[in-house]
Amino acid sequence: MSEKALRIGIDVGGTNTDAVVLDAADQVVAKAKRPTTPDVTGGLLAALGAVLAELDRSGAPRDVTRVMLGTTHATNAVLERRGLGRVAVLRLGAPATTSVPPLSDWPASLRAAVSAGEAVLPGGHYVDGREIGPLDRDAVRRFLDGVEADAVAVTGVFSPATAEHERAVAELVAGEYGLPVSVSHEIGSLGLLERENATVLNAALYGVAGNVTGALAGALAEHGLTATPYLAQNDGTLMTTEHAARLPVSTIGSGPANSLRGAAFLSGVSDAVVADVGGTSTDLGVLTGGFPRESAAAVEIGGVLTNFRMPDILAIALGGGTVVRDDAVGPDSVGYRITEEALVFGGSTVTMTDAAVAAGRVPPGGDGWRHRLGDRSEGFRDTLQRAVAAADAMVADAVDRMALGRADRPLVAVGGGAFLLPPRVAGVSGVVRPRHAEVANAVGAAIALASGRVDTILPAGESRSKAIERVKEEAAARAVAAGADSSRVEIVDLLEVPLSYLSEPAVRVHVKAAGPLAR
Repeated sequence: MSEKALRIGIDVGGTNTDAVVLDAADQVVAKAKRPTTPDVTGGLLAALGAVLAELDRSGAPRDVTRVMLGTTHATNAVLERRGLGRVAVLRLGAPATTSVPPLSDWPASLRAAVSAGEAVLPGGHYVDGREIGPLDRDAVRRFLDGVEADAVAVTGVFSPATAEHERAVAELVAGEYGLPVSVSHEIGSLGLLERENATVLNAALYGVAGNVTGALAGALAEHGLTATPYLAQNDGTLMTTEHAARLPVSTIGSGPANSLRGAAFLSGVSDAVVADVGGTSTDLGVLTGGFPRESAAAVEIGGVLTNFRMPDILAIALGGGTVVRDDAVGPDSVGYRITEEALVFGGSTVTMTDAAVAAGRVPPGGDGWRHRLGDRSEGFRDTLQRAVAAADAMVADAVDRMALGRADRPLVAVGGGAFLLPPRVAGVSGVVRPRHAEVANAVGAAIALASGRVDTILPAGESRSKAIERVKEEAAARAVAAGADSSRVEIVDLLEVPLSYLSEPAVRVHVKAAGPLAR
């Protein structure tokens, strides 16, 4: 990479879209914050244009080599049931898994929007690798001949351990039907129903992913940039747009992960509680070794349980745009309309921003806010004081729930609404407010590594060590496919869990590899 090479990180939040430019020494040389638009893409274009304009004003060269995007496109599509593709849902597991059909626990509205048809057909494997039944290719053809779908989702029982049948069906579908295929062993871990759900969501998001990558490419072209684009994943790492087009569900949850990574980078603290305060909510997470602590529980997205890796996040309804009333704080928020509706901006809605400013908590560069609030707060003085006390109690309770009794770690406050937080919070050693905290999420996208992971079952005998080496190689290969430099990929996480009650000793192995982006 050239010494003058720059990279841009962009993060689309519920209220604002943030963009930053980092130089080769990882210094922030430009930053911008623009309201997120209902179509998301408009806010992305505005933030990118603003940060490039700031770069031009500073006289810095426009040698931008990479652009990293963390986006809510996929999340919004699932939550709003909008823009989703029709999916042929195929489970390989008959006769063992027919008692619980695919998508049984899905909300009716989401199932109606996504499912083109579901089938449980012969195939799949037991945990020890034996076939539940032989794969019936003709049954696959009969099912696909009877549905009209934009994509196919294939889930085999215990496919993370033995993916032979999934791969065979994927080859059949691609070769004979020309449809994109989502295979579960690339997406989730061992739980069948949660992995199946994630696989179906992934297939439904192919069109959304195409729109996102197309919009990003168009934005770069509009500004004359030839930079390589990347998308942020839900574990705080990156992937190429080609990889994202195949695994779009991996972008869900990228926002909180970016904030945590950005908080670690900007503060220099690798073990901490992080509070990312936005306009609508505050997301709390925990840094362990500079990376987000992952959730051990199944993650619900749009009413559907999935089991891919996500940061352990606690969200509370507290943000700069949270509406304040005489008897309550939130949970509703004015969101990206805060610059029109809050008292401090000349509006008529009392918000947490107004309450914080009245209490003397003002963001950097906001010295004139108290003057602008002025007499407008007189009739709300008691209400604003109660709101600040209630908000501080909400934060203290949330920190206590995330810290798990460890009071020796600091709280790193980031996000555009970080000024809402008090100077001292019970349950942590102190409150750290790093420079550029308001764009920590975009910084997290810009500094992220590329990664790959494998979750499988291996024999526990003498062949175990060789099998683990093969899994490490597969995880490293997935990291390279996501955009990592093959010569700098490292194994950053290796977990072995012995499995009981099997005819042959076995262990469950989870491996994660990560490395800097290829030059």
